[in-house]
Amino acid sequence: MKFVDSCKVKVIAGAGGNGCVAFRREKFAPHGGPAGGDGGKGGDVVFVGDEGKNTLLDVAISHTLQADRGEHGRGKDQYGKGGEDLVVHVPVGTQAFDDSANHLLFDVDAAGKRIVAAHGGRGGRGNLHFATPSERAPRRAEPGEPGEERSLRLELKIMADAGLLGFPNVGKSTFIRAVSRARPAVGDYPFTTLVPHLGVVALDLESSFVLADIPGLIPGAARGVGLGVRFLKHVERTRALLHLVSVDPGDGRDPLADFDTINAELRAFDPVLADRPQVVAMGKADLPDARAGWERARPQFAARGVDLKLLSAATGEGVREVLFALYSLIHPA
Repeated sequence: MKFVDSCKVKVIAGAGGNGCVAFRREKFAPHGGPAGGDGGKGGDVVFVGDEGKNTLLDVAISHTLQADRGEHGRGKDQYGKGGEDLVVHVPVGTQAFDDSANHLLFDVDAAGKRIVAAHGGRGGRGNLHFATPSERAPRRAEPGEPGEERSLRLELKIMADAGLLGFPNVGKSTFIRAVSRARPAVGDYPFTTLVPHLGVVALDLESSFVLADIPGLIPGAARGVGLGVRFLKHVERTRALLHLVSVDPGDGRDPLADFDTINAELRAFDPVLADRPQVVAMGKADLPDARAGWERARPQFAARGVDLKLLSAATGEGVREVLFALYSLIHPA
């Protein structure tokens, strides 16, 4: 399924039904008075957080979301039926902004959370409400009110306890496959992962957390270079970060320089992100150059106050230690 994390949509609630002008016509009640019922209320447009969804594709395809209008009132005191609400299931973490004013309207930040995005119009009153001692046969009723209309910009910011960061091709996808049931495609080329992936990491029967594989970042990402801000925003909700670095002599990559570059992009996007607690690890320990690179880089990271760990997603070496270190940042004692 195509991953869509931003779209624009118009939401239109249902209009209320019109009130009815009618009179009683029973055989033995020739002057029975008004009998026009009220119109039904228009349906609301309701957004609901759904854990089973991870893309806004369904909403993006729709363009317009419109609820049913209320039925008109009828004679014999019959009230119109209310319009059906339009219930829209969206991924947990969906935010809605007013498209013109660009301010946040609501945040679907929990599974099952229901938010009325547009309220249905009130039904009009029938003529039975307008009878008075001086006007016993009123010939007027109210029209139904229109439903609310809004133009929204939806943004999905995935809900995860921890985010997995690093340059392209440092082994993030392989790592999340090894520690969870997430199955991103992997390959030996840059930008393998083009969408964020969520995986539940179970440390034991009682301890688990949600880890998000954030697609690779490059210099200038905070300004929109590469995958840019499209995926940086997904880091905002995380409570801790796992920062993977690697040794890649062929590309002349330096682990400390890569670490600084990624953190600079976080700071440029949102200074708060740069202060988010991190576990830093060098991956691909099963490769010959990685262990030697770790030995060289470890003192450099230590000078920054960073304990550089070593792991291999392929063999499992160091993985449990890294996961427990990350869990302690997410759930500090």
